[in-house]
Amino acid sequence: MIEKLIAELGASVGVALPAVRVTGQDPVLLSVFRLGTMAAASAGAVSAAVAVYAARRGHAAEPDPEPSPEPKPAPNFGLNPAPDLAPNSGPNSAPNSGPGSRDPEVAIDVRHAAVAFQSERLFRTDGKAMDVWAALSGDYPASDGWVRLHCNFDHHRNAALRALGLAPGSGGQAVERACAGRTAVEVEEVVVREGGCAAAMRSRAEWLAHPQAQTLYGLPLVGLSRLSGPGGRDNGRGTGHGDGVVRRGARGAGGGGDLSAGYGPGPGEVGERGAGAGHGPGRGQVGERGAGGWERPLGGVRVLDLTRVIAGPVAARTLAAYGAEVLRVGAAHLPEVPGLVVETAFGKRSCHVDLRSEAGRDRLRELVRGADVVIQAYRPGTLQARGFGPDDLAALRPGLVCVDVSAYGSRGPWASRRGFDSLVQMASGIAHENGDGLRPAPLPAQALDHGTGYLAAFGAVAALIRRAAEGGSWHVEVSLARTAAWLDDLGRIDGGGVPLPPAEDLLATMDSPFGTLTYVMPPGLAGGVRPGWTTPPPRQGEHPAAWLP
Repeated sequence: MIEKLIAELGASVGVALPAVRVTGQDPVLLSVFRLGTMAAASAGAVSAAVAVYAARRGHAAEPDPEPSPEPKPAPNFGLNPAPDLAPNSGPNSAPNSGPGSRDPEVAIDVRHAAVAFQSERLFRTDGKAMDVWAALSGDYPASDGWVRLHCNFDHHRNAALRALGLAPGSGGQAVERACAGRTAVEVEEVVVREGGCAAAMRSRAEWLAHPQAQTLYGLPLVGLSRLSGPGGRDNGRGTGHGDGVVRRGARGAGGGGDLSAGYGPGPGEVGERGAGAGHGPGRGQVGERGAGGWERPLGGVRVLDLTRVIAGPVAARTLAAYGAEVLRVGAAHLPEVPGLVVETAFGKRSCHVDLRSEAGRDRLRELVRGADVVIQAYRPGTLQARGFGPDDLAALRPGLVCVDVSAYGSRGPWASRRGFDSLVQMASGIAHENGDGLRPAPLPAQALDHGTGYLAAFGAVAALIRRAAEGGSWHVEVSLARTAAWLDDLGRIDGGGVPLPPAEDLLATMDSPFGTLTYVMPPGLAGGVRPGWTTPPPRQGEHPAAWLP
């Protein structure tokens, strides 16, 4: 099933992916949903696309005579030990990949991918876990059901309090009383109107009848389209590879040409610039030639990361794990979730740019001119209002790949609605079905965030492949709600009583400015290359707003 899903993802964006060797199977996490399948398919698609991209550039991996050190095993945090999986075994192994086959070796392990979906839960700083939830974030009983408020940012908390008629500084009991006197949808709507973040718990049937769900039904899981304007041999949106859509309920999505052959660099491709910040490998790090001593397949690709809070940062972090130079752009006045901004920043550099000033907007334009990929997760239309929509960015840098990550998609009545993983789980029926239907039961991972992040990274690499073959600038669109629809389509499984998957063999440590970090190593294998990060998370704004020379 997972191999088929990966092949369909490739076909949906016009890229023929190599066979992927899959080890393990669901159930791996405690849920009725096929979380391991989604994790392995999304992360495995990234590995397969990276292998294609590397082969096209003529950078097929070759052994390093002096391999870089492997990450140091992490301390045991009370998780059950598990034997290593044999590299060529497993009930779902694909026979036509790896040495001796025409395809580059690509592999994904279901357990590793599922554990990576829980990366923030396993992350430690000097042995201490992080608490990502603010005091008022949570599920509240309403007069007819449940509603969730997301208050991790102060301005969202203040908006929720205003919407509920509560004074600044009110606590959880006051919020609970205010919600109890209203229906769940009433709380949702009043909070959203005030600029806050909320979602009523809906059943699957209620969500499927909702206008936003109806809009999502016809949208692609990974939207990939040609941008108009300069940058290629054919600047129209027609590509000759179908419409780039994997639609709900449609397992196959009509193909496109075979772009997996080992050609050299094509039109619009970048040369080697050298990724990373110039640090040598340390404890828990891989060398510039990658874990296991192989050349890093995305070396020379520049990625501008304009995202916060899991999905977008995971996408950029994934590209960094395969060697891309990632520059994360924040601003001193923008709120962050302290632990998450560290956990998702491995392999990146960090700068501050204030888009409220013309000087800041000029600086961002200059960064865009040097980028290959821009990933942004502002609400649809927000950056476009400041002159940084996809077409604006492509005009600044012909050949650019623009990746948009949103909560509910860029179309439909909820297109501009603020949202987070936990809220989309509530709205889409996942929290309802994952429990007993009486009170919400979230998934055992921020699965919509992580799945969407991997799909965004996959879309970015697929667009780079298409750019190499056809030229042009490209637009990728993914959303948490569309990923939720995909998870729904994957069906159900008897995941009751599934123990926590062993993870200690998938953890490593790295020294950083914040202390010793314990983290989940990135899953996958692309053309024989294991992903890994060469640098620890930086402090926010630590670096200049400029690309490496």
